[in-house]
Amino acid sequence: MRFDAIVVGSGQSGNPLAVKLAEKGWQVALVERGELGGTCVNRGCTPTKTMVHRAQVAHYARRASRWGVHASSVRVDLEEVVRQKNAVVKSWRESVEEEIAGQKSLKLFRAEARFVAPHKLEVGGEVLESDKIFIDTGGRPAVPSIEGLDEVPYLTSDTILDLEVMPDHLLVIGGGYIGLEFGQMFRRFGSKVTIIQDGGQIVPREDPEIAETLQRALEEEEIEFRLDTKIERLAHNKRFSVHVNGKTVSGSHLLVATGRKANSEDLCLETAGVKCDSRGAILVNDRLETNVPGIWAMGDVNGGPAFTHISYNDYQIVYSNVAEGKSRSTKGRVVPYCVFTDPQLGGVGITEKQARKQGYRLKIGSLPMSSVARAVERDESAGMMKLVVDASNDMILGATVLGVEGGETVQILSVLMQLRQPYTAMKEAIYTHPTLAEGLFRLFESVKPA
Repeated sequence: MRFDAIVVGSGQSGNPLAVKLAEKGWQVALVERGELGGTCVNRGCTPTKTMVHRAQVAHYARRASRWGVHASSVRVDLEEVVRQKNAVVKSWRESVEEEIAGQKSLKLFRAEARFVAPHKLEVGGEVLESDKIFIDTGGRPAVPSIEGLDEVPYLTSDTILDLEVMPDHLLVIGGGYIGLEFGQMFRRFGSKVTIIQDGGQIVPREDPEIAETLQRALEEEEIEFRLDTKIERLAHNKRFSVHVNGKTVSGSHLLVATGRKANSEDLCLETAGVKCDSRGAILVNDRLETNVPGIWAMGDVNGGPAFTHISYNDYQIVYSNVAEGKSRSTKGRVVPYCVFTDPQLGGVGITEKQARKQGYRLKIGSLPMSSVARAVERDESAGMMKLVVDASNDMILGATVLGVEGGETVQILSVLMQLRQPYTAMKEAIYTHPTLAEGLFRLFESVKPA
């Protein structure tokens, strides 16, 4: 069967691309071996942030006396939380299904795809052919090589979402974004939590003072951290035993949160001549086309920033180039992100340590959230804001807002960067009082050579 386009994977690049091309009148094949909606809808943003919210409600209820409100008998019904999460996921997934079903020139194949030639795919016993193939197969949890791990019933960021029995003590291997979100979530649900990190700093991408400030906030909730640890082996006999640095840490449940891996190996890419890096991520140029003309890779499978909004932007770039005749690329794109801990870790651009490594002469701005009126009024003043500026032209290289609703506030700085305007363009702006965004005014005032 021949199509104008074949889209493999129905994630946040694949779905909108398939629908948009079909609306344009193209004959499109969409291939999906699992649930429609990809990681975001089924195992990522939608379910995790639904559960993070419920954990925050529990946290507020338990600590309500801090704000002069008295609550009692606070108990988390994890089974009900999971039911609500599943209902939200089902709703979003059904919306995707309805949108796809409404496209007359889009044919959905519920099967696995593998290349049998550069522009031919075997799908469920049929051979599909197209001059334009778009890969959006996403990623999955990466599993490290640790002695004994393959012999114990560990959890991943996928499987822990369906856990309906509250862990007595959750051990988390990995102090990155995923490990911290789940660790704090289950601490707020009522579990004891220990986070084990091989390096000396959690969230290793971030600047040290950001990581230290976030760690202190999490430690105030009695989350335990074991840093600079080398896991020697794992065992399980009713409880998990993690042997680290000559000592043993035990717990009722084990979450492995050590990153993600591209879903590429089942595609038989070598048959098509498509190249991957050592991690299995498909190599692409700045227009997201692979080394084989007419084959593109979008979203997590191409090894770029593993965020839903980046996957969607990949779709926008590919659609503009392929269907609209425009020239768009990933060069210079501004990438905001948010880690949904509390306080939230919102970031955009590069960090100070990255900027120094690249040889920039810098100005730095820094402001504790305790200097932001709205945060103080809410009694949620943990965290800080940080601005990294190119001293030669006052352009923002990166920013971090670690604080209440930090992911919302940092978006303002993201827009400023997108518009290629210096930080001074907003220095004299009028900010609504009292808002969290008002803190940017004092952040800009703090900028000085560093």
